[in-house]
Amino acid sequence: MSPPRLRQLVIAANSLDTADILQSVLGLGEPFPDPGVGEFGLVNAVFAIGDQFLEVVVPTTDKAPARRFIDRGGEGGYMAIFQTDDMAALRTRVDGLGIRRVWNIDLPDISASHLHPADIGGAIVSVDEPRPAGSWRWGGPGWRERSAPGRFTHAVLETPDPDALAQKWGLVFGLTADKRRLFLADAVLYFTEGPADRMIEFGFELPDADQVIARAKEKDLPVEDRSISIAGITLKLEN
Repeated sequence: MSPPRLRQLVIAANSLDTADILQSVLGLGEPFPDPGVGEFGLVNAVFAIGDQFLEVVVPTTDKAPARRFIDRGGEGGYMAIFQTDDMAALRTRVDGLGIRRVWNIDLPDISASHLHPADIGGAIVSVDEPRPAGSWRWGGPGWRERSAPGRFTHAVLETPDPDALAQKWGLVFGLTADKRRLFLADAVLYFTEGPADRMIEFGFELPDADQVIARAKEKDLPVEDRSISIAGITLKLEN
């Protein structure tokens, strides 16, 4: 099993206004509203960035897990979706670790498993195997035509015990933590100390970073150096 790719990062927000702001500030294309997330009590907007995806989910019922997430700690980083090249091996690995799979699907073009956040910690994690490898059902039809240039560089998870969380995530993916870091095929996961398990930062490379910062200031979003704060998450521009 090769190191996974980071394919999608998800923000839980109270309103799809967050998606509108992100589209304007980051210069994204039209989002895909996935009707399938209604199963989880959500509406959403999925933006393509290169061949990766930024999603905003908004709970529509009080019983939705995303509603409980927001009520517990506010809006913020909710879910991370990774691509594996061997779903069978990954499922065997997580089952052996005693990590529950709370949702599984096997379709002709993709297989996916959601891992229980209480077992893995930090965020809801989904591991998916698309077929072919470059495809992505969750981006919706025609996502390549709607994709904006850029890529994710990293995500940061905050937790009271970063060494333990980094080790646990490493066991899931067959990786060894290096100084509270996990090196994926195309990005880095950082684990830092904080009061609660929380995904707090997404890293980006975007071709027009200076313009992105200027647009964020026009929207009166908090900006510090190359970082923008919105809906409980920090968006850090690496270029």
